[in-house]
Amino acid sequence: MILTQLKSHLRLNQTASLFDMALRFNTEPNVIRDMLQLWINKGKVRKCMKTPQCGSKCSKCDPLLTEVYQWVETESCS
Repeated sequence: MILTQLKSHLRLNQTASLFDMALRFNTEPNVIRDMLQLWINKGKVRKCMKTPQCGSKCSKCDPLLTEVYQWVETESCS
């Protein structure tokens, strides 16, 4: 998988979880995360939590499902 495929996927879908992208591209989540960091550094992608409470209370959600990334062309995380 190359960075442009990841970019296209996020631009098309606006948001995607780390888990979904890892499945889609058949790539380890840490590899996807590293690639996304390049787009984050360029100001094109932001990391969002699925809900404001995720990761702060019960810890029952799989972190791969709550780690959501968004293409910045949209204003807010959803």
